[in-house]
Parts: sequence; C-alpha cells; structure tokens
Amino acid sequence: VQLQASGGGLVQAGGSLRLSCTASGFTFGDYAIGWFRQAPGKDREGVATISSGGTTNYADSVKGRFTISRDNTKNTVALQMNSLKSEDTAIYYCNAEATYVINVEGASYERQYWGQGTLVTVSS
Repeated sequence: VQLQASGGGLVQAGGSLRLSCTASGFTFGDYAIGWFRQAPGKDREGVATISSGGTTNYADSVKGRFTISRDNTKNTVALQMNSLKSEDTAIYYCNAEATYVINVEGASYERQYWGQGTLVTVSS
C-alpha cells in the first residue's frame, strides 16, 4: 500500500500550486481521500476531502481558493491551490479512508492509510 504526495514547493503569496496524491496497493475507488496539513508548531488539520462518490468538503480557511478532485482511472487525487497565503505554509499529507460493512447487522471495519508529506512554502 502506498500513497505518494507530490507537487509541493516554494511559491510567492498570491500564486498557485497543484498537489497530487497517487495511490497503489488498495481499491482506490472505495476510499475517501483527504488532504491534511501541519504547520510548524501546530497540530495537523484537515484541508479538503473528497468522498468515493465525489462529494467534496473544505476547511473554511481554504474555501474558494482550493479545489480537490479525483481521477479513479489513474488512482490520483489533486489539490489545486490558488491565491496562496503565507499561512498556507505547511507540510501537506494525503490520507485514504474507507469503511467496509461486513454483515446486515452493520458490523464494519475501517482501513486508513497516510502518505508522506510534501512541503508547501508560501513567501510573503
């Protein structure tokens, strides 16, 4: 199982970056994919998620600036980041999560995977 995040780098405030998360080793289409970030000295926080069916959710801090999308044929999820701010500086991680129901009583189990991070630095 592997989640590979890429696309980070140094960008000026107001600029754009596109992050990619490529998955292998599991049934990608079953999983919700999320992007999380962790800035120096801060806790990890959720940025955006996309469900297996394509429903998206965003943190208030990135709404209108970031767009998450997925391509199940390529096992990839992208995070398009526009109008970047210095406070977006962080290590960005992708996460895959699925819940499988195993019987009619509703018993289930979860699977979750994390990728390594990719650093985004926004200079002001």
